[in-house]
Amino acid sequence: MSSLPPVDIVIKNAKIFNNGEPAIIEDIAIAGGKIIARGNNLDTEQAGRVIDGSGKWLMPGFFDIHTHYDLELEFAPGLPESLRHGTTSVVIANCSLGLAFGNQRSGDIDPIVDCFARVENLPKSFLRSCAEKVNWDSPKAYLDHLEQLNLGPNVVALVPHSMLRIDAMGFDNSISRDPSDNELQTMQTKLGEALKLGYAGFSTDALPFHYLANQPNCEKTIPTQFAKYGEIKKLTQVVREHGAVWQATPPKDSAINTIKTFLLTSGRLHKKPLRTTVVAALDVANNWKILRLAKMLAKVLNSKLIQGDFHLQALGAPFKVWSDGAVTPLSEEIPELRQLNETNLEDRPARLKILNNPEYIKRFRAMWLKGKQGWGVAKLKRTLNIEDYAFNRKLSDMTVEGCPIDHWLGLNMQDLLDRIIAIKSGNIPSDITEQEQDIINRDFFWVSDEADFMLQLLRTFDLDLSWSTVTANRNPETTRELLMNPLLMPGFNDCGAHLTNMAFYDVNLRSLKLASSGGDQDITYIVKRLTKDAADLFGVKAGTINQGDIADLILVDPAQLANYDGEANVIRQHRTEYNHEQLVNRSDGVVPLVMIGGHIAWENDAFSSELATKPMGRLLKASAA
Repeated sequence: MSSLPPVDIVIKNAKIFNNGEPAIIEDIAIAGGKIIARGNNLDTEQAGRVIDGSGKWLMPGFFDIHTHYDLELEFAPGLPESLRHGTTSVVIANCSLGLAFGNQRSGDIDPIVDCFARVENLPKSFLRSCAEKVNWDSPKAYLDHLEQLNLGPNVVALVPHSMLRIDAMGFDNSISRDPSDNELQTMQTKLGEALKLGYAGFSTDALPFHYLANQPNCEKTIPTQFAKYGEIKKLTQVVREHGAVWQATPPKDSAINTIKTFLLTSGRLHKKPLRTTVVAALDVANNWKILRLAKMLAKVLNSKLIQGDFHLQALGAPFKVWSDGAVTPLSEEIPELRQLNETNLEDRPARLKILNNPEYIKRFRAMWLKGKQGWGVAKLKRTLNIEDYAFNRKLSDMTVEGCPIDHWLGLNMQDLLDRIIAIKSGNIPSDITEQEQDIINRDFFWVSDEADFMLQLLRTFDLDLSWSTVTANRNPETTRELLMNPLLMPGFNDCGAHLTNMAFYDVNLRSLKLASSGGDQDITYIVKRLTKDAADLFGVKAGTINQGDIADLILVDPAQLANYDGEANVIRQHRTEYNHEQLVNRSDGVVPLVMIGGHIAWENDAFSSELATKPMGRLLKASAA
């Protein structure tokens, strides 16, 4: 038995998965926040506490490489909804949005509200209160601020391009013109300075449905999307020179621009590879070409010919999106639905006015029925499953999750339409209620097709109608294939955003479960991808549990994981921090222990009383800094 100095905790007999090494059953001793010993039969006489890890898997805590926790950190720095599922490190300021330059308020301009509200579907009241708390105005001061928070998980920060543009150009100019030579030089200088301070990289965004939330700019996208190729090239050259990472999203509607943009990763063309991580490799249900092109892009850009360092992010779960009425990220892609999203969440009369406008009704009907009737290019695209929009507008794929009429819950929209038409025709079901009969007689008497039906649902119920659809990753085998592809990177969980639209806080666990069907070899592989490889991608020291490492680790119960159904464990709860409801996940029993910096943060389905009252995690600065 190995003799040890006094230790805080010894975890005994757990099966350890670490850094791609073969799994091994060992003990781990922790003292002063670090792992001071690993081995068999470690002495426990001097241990403050012994934890039996028999039958459990022990591994480094997970990284979540794509979050929007920038704002929640200001109100709940423990990040409990990710931590409980084994996440011990998060990357913030993705998609060009973040707080590195402060609140950037000027007159009526409030960039935190204007940029985050629609892109991340967060309440404006919460965003305003966050902006009120901000008392810094520079990237250095922001890092100093993060180091003062009582962090739960560790935090890795990126420099957000939209905010960098606002800082250099002012808000109005950032969404109306190209930067001057001096403004672009200012951006390059400030980006370089931030990377020297320890920011892990730089985030941009080109998805064509990220819009502003302030009048008169609701029809404009966020500042990063006004940057042309030359600006992106010069800024990413700064990232390349500092050995940092570029996080990006593709210009979805242009294959040529996508290829041109992401050739910036090429070491052959630019003398040195640029580490690049991109959202996202998804098996989109209504366009089979997207996944094929994504995998081809990853293969070509990482080839010996191109010499890139390119990592598409893969989601280890069905891409299920919940919607409240028309308020959903899916709406932003379609102009007729986007118009409803341009209203404030609280402004139901404004949405009703739009929905009753004859010209709008005509456009809505044309959009909803496009490709479903007659002949033409749209019909051919729908038949061949290569439509332009991610949302396929198929009623049988849309499920009612919440509604004032209780027995509509769980029905898909096609079944619901058929029920309404049957009732209108006098075929009255036995379970009909007086409430349902009254609503159908009052509001749905005129409905004759699915476009009428959707219009009236939105009029009658507005945000009280909650529905869901799975737009990608419907096949678990295909999802697993993406996760196990060495050219891709598990990620794209979007935690901290889309409060009532997405629930991917547990996706690292779901990824682990998908991989586990291949036995220890595949578990070893996916654990490394979710930990050390993620840390390396962002240039930070973390992701292993070797002797001398800081003790960021978790225990996983393999029996509970095997029985875990992430799709069945999504709940909607009121979240005090947001004063708003939020979709979250519950994986109780799967992760018996989460330790960050040697502190127990979560154990036996309960948070530590010390979580968010004292720092557990730390700011992870890029090693190149």
